Amino acid sequence: MNDIRPQPGILDIALYEGGKAAVAGVTNVVKLSSNENPFGPSDRAKDAFSRSVHQIHRYPATDHAGLRAAIAETHGLDASRIICGVGSDEIITFLCQAYAGPKDEVVFTEHGFLMYRISALAVGAVPVEVPERERTTDVDAILAACNRRTKLVFIANPNNPTGTMIPLSEIERLAAKLPSQAILVLDGAYAEYVEGYDGGAEIATRRENVVMTRTFSKIYGLGGLRIGWGYGPKAIIDVLNRIRGPFNLSNTQLDAAEAAVRDQDFVTKCRGENAKMRHWLSEALAGLGIPSDVSMANFILARFASADEAQACDLFLQGQGLIVRRVASYKLPHCLRITVGDEASCRRVAHAIGQFKARGAE
Repeated sequence: MNDIRPQPGILDIALYEGGKAAVAGVTNVVKLSSNENPFGPSDRAKDAFSRSVHQIHRYPATDHAGLRAAIAETHGLDASRIICGVGSDEIITFLCQAYAGPKDEVVFTEHGFLMYRISALAVGAVPVEVPERERTTDVDAILAACNRRTKLVFIANPNNPTGTMIPLSEIERLAAKLPSQAILVLDGAYAEYVEGYDGGAEIATRRENVVMTRTFSKIYGLGGLRIGWGYGPKAIIDVLNRIRGPFNLSNTQLDAAEAAVRDQDFVTKCRGENAKMRHWLSEALAGLGIPSDVSMANFILARFASADEAQACDLFLQGQGLIVRRVASYKLPHCLRITVGDEASCRRVAHAIGQFKARGAE
């Protein structure tokens, strides 16, 4: 058995841990740990999901034509340059499988999404972590880390778990100065929460070295169905489709996502509600002496005085039936990421943190 070994890099992967969903012995729990839409999916998406039960004995279309057309119409894109996957995570995996391997380097920022490192290690590539500037992507630091071995550069904009983002002008500068063999991947999981932001779609349309990824798990409220998509140069999308499983998305996933993306009134409503409560929550926490950067996503990264205080607050909140996310694995041990829920949830978590702080001051 000692001769049976996985590929290099795989045993270096730390298992990804999602946000907790329950607390032992506590009922009436509010989950604010996974950046889920508190309003769930739109009614149109739910209706499509229900109707799909009549087709679950049928194999789905291998080309995802209906969903790609809906995405293209909604965002003004070329459907032939869209690929769909099991969450945007799968698109990230495809990119690493197709363009990185042993001795190649995959670049990402120090507080970037954990799947960048995991996907790089899974193909034997070298993960290269670069510093951020006050929890914000630093284009100059990324460029300084690039060399002839760099194959992929991942940035999330807005970033998870910080909520910060850089302007499109900085993304353009980064794309223009990357080594000729490198692909810039713009992770737009939270792009819909930013009014007037295209997630980098225009840049991905124009440039041959930029790919954008998006998801239906956040503002569309379909996290439980796992649906994502990518958009980029035809040559790259063609390569990714060659390694994509032909039936990677079910009829249920395809139908629900198509209905969801066509219901932009629901997206507009969710974006407005999120912005309102995000501002309220950040102000409420600031009033308690807990700062946060300006977030452009659907969560707040609350910064405590120390890792011990953050951990103690998390345990206190769990006792109150409130689940938030520790982010020590993102090199932010003194922080808690708190999803922006509905008004009742935001008020409840702010009140509980106030109780925690008052108890500590006694």
